[in-house]
Amino acid sequence: MNTQSNSNTQLYNYKVHIGQMIFTGEEWLTDQAIIIDGEIIKDVVSQSELPADLKTHLPCNPIIAPAFIDLQIYGANGKLLSEYPAPEALSDLNKYCRDGGAAFCMPTVATNHYDVFKKATDAIKNYWNRGGEGVLGIHLEGPWINPVKRGAHIESLVRSPSVDEVKEILDYGNGVIKIITLAPEQCSYEVIDLILSHGIVISAGHSNATYKKATESFGRGIKAVTHLYNAMSPLQHREPGLAGAAMDDDTVMASIIPDGHHVDFAAVRIAKAIMKNRLFVITDAVTQTDKGHYQHELAGDKYEAAGILSGSALTMHKAMLNLVNHCGIEMGEAIRMCSLYPARLMGLDRELGKIKKGYKAKLVALDQSEGSCVLL
Repeated sequence: MNTQSNSNTQLYNYKVHIGQMIFTGEEWLTDQAIIIDGEIIKDVVSQSELPADLKTHLPCNPIIAPAFIDLQIYGANGKLLSEYPAPEALSDLNKYCRDGGAAFCMPTVATNHYDVFKKATDAIKNYWNRGGEGVLGIHLEGPWINPVKRGAHIESLVRSPSVDEVKEILDYGNGVIKIITLAPEQCSYEVIDLILSHGIVISAGHSNATYKKATESFGRGIKAVTHLYNAMSPLQHREPGLAGAAMDDDTVMASIIPDGHHVDFAAVRIAKAIMKNRLFVITDAVTQTDKGHYQHELAGDKYEAAGILSGSALTMHKAMLNLVNHCGIEMGEAIRMCSLYPARLMGLDRELGKIKKGYKAKLVALDQSEGSCVLL
């Protein structure tokens, strides 16, 4: 039996992408082809192994890479999820993310009333029930944060939680809440243990924790830090704070906003040199709105609320380009910071973040210019 002939015949049943260059999440390849069976990558092979008459798909951009994942974004198209808790707002948000190369996102609600969290949770359930794609769950940023480091969050809504109220939120959001940003110094260990018992990622943020307190909380199971440097106790020579604790712990990951406003590009380089594969990208993107608690106004290429920096205008593609063009980070590593590393935080790195046999076929075609990127 001619097994090679049979194998080539089967190729006609699959979708095949070819690109000038492929970044697999592990290495750069040239003259290769990605074979896709339904939603799964079947193999990556040399283009020379393909039959001459096989239909292949050549994207408009020369580089094929794993699609991006944005774990913190609040809204798009004038609709913050907190103000428009509906599937339609999530569709707008998903489109914004897809236009920026992100196949997956984590809609985020900042410090708010508990009923707003519940309505946002309902919206995501509704979105999923309608067959909506791309939304991984919800990220609750607050209200269990430190008012001293609230940033643009509403002070009157900030609180230290009781076990009962946390249980109420967790029960309501079961299966939907995936990340909670909180200040560890504002929450009892009983609360932290309860959240972790639900399989939710706790990220320390909007926190004034000392280095000692932050380190203790990492030992307790907190494994991430939200938007490194921003709204947290800073790295100082006599008190390293939360920022220093995150850099010093070799297991903790941290998100960062590389827009040049939230964090100077030099500070991104410094953090990257220390944290290496523990540092990943979020957009922290908001949208223009004059309704509700959070009224964001576009100010150049960032957003402000009452003159306070309140969110970015990034896409994940723009963030990746900033890492390459302004932070001196090699493009493959910049792609990992936008795909593989956020997948790793969420425990999804065995199915997302790589172009590899058995992984989900979530791909983006891009280049090193300011041009568009396209999800494949």
